[in-house]
Amino acid sequence: MDTFEILSQLCSAAGVSGAEGSAAEAAAKLLEEYGEVTLDNALGSVICKVGSWADGKPVMLLDAHIDEIGMIVTYITEDGFLKISGCGGLDTRLLLAQQVTVYGKEKLTGIVTSTPPHLEKDSSVAPDLDSVFIDIGFTSRENAAKYVSLGDRVLIENKAERLAGSRVTSKAIDDRSGCAAILKTLELLNGQQTAYNIAVCFSTQEEVGERGAKTTAYDISADYAIVVDVSFARTHYESEEECGIMGKGAMIGIAPSLSREMSDSFISLAEEKGIPYQLEVMSGKTGTNADAIGVSGSGTKAVTISIPEKHMHTPVEIVDINDIDNTALLIAEYLKRV
Repeated sequence: MDTFEILSQLCSAAGVSGAEGSAAEAAAKLLEEYGEVTLDNALGSVICKVGSWADGKPVMLLDAHIDEIGMIVTYITEDGFLKISGCGGLDTRLLLAQQVTVYGKEKLTGIVTSTPPHLEKDSSVAPDLDSVFIDIGFTSRENAAKYVSLGDRVLIENKAERLAGSRVTSKAIDDRSGCAAILKTLELLNGQQTAYNIAVCFSTQEEVGERGAKTTAYDISADYAIVVDVSFARTHYESEEECGIMGKGAMIGIAPSLSREMSDSFISLAEEKGIPYQLEVMSGKTGTNADAIGVSGSGTKAVTISIPEKHMHTPVEIVDINDIDNTALLIAEYLKRV
């Protein structure tokens, strides 16, 4: 399947942290042709044991998180407005006057309220979540509560669209692009022998503490793990030391919390095969599921392979399709040869 089509299918599904059911269902359908797919009973992560496993082979876990940042309803005011809090690292600067979807007893459209600039005393400061309300059209708590319950999730919706060249924008590209890269890896490997027994986890609740990856890593008890996520791509004036360059290939992670052996093997392989790559050096934890997987059980050797992304944690994230495809190619070559 075309990479954009895979990404579009994944991104179109709703999957705010802790309520990933629709996104997990979409991912499970795409995984079915590669092996037996199950859902984690406790946290809902999508797990697939790829093909038939052979005795004596080490187990490799391929992980990407399926959840996305969003909001959760915390209160309904007397006049029918919804108060919210963030699920994950929500950028409050983008909230005012946004159209949102409230996933209540039925899907409702809402508008994040804003004060007209003519009446605003200070528009230079981004609002905090305590001052943000969602207008769903009702004028009383009684009527609103017929359709919305506390704990319902809220999303700024945005479907995948092609930009110029090979770039794509959508909500939830963090980390549905990682899921797409793993699916493309399995497509490249289909019918070929690998050096590992391969398990895939599209994990839940990464944005609220890497929770889904913790339970799956313990259950799978993998020897090695490749965690595919996104990382910062340089847009305008950000530091080159802290950002990758979009279109220049996957970012191979190097960090105290990662396996230097695996990082070096990926670097050598990329150079040998002429696959474009970049380095991402981190001084401690990675902020990804690799942190949880690495210390699961008796420990797992883990590495991060990240896709450069602009506008992270907004509904208009951007990636380059070529970076997804090159990430998949690099991982497929690693699984065949190392």
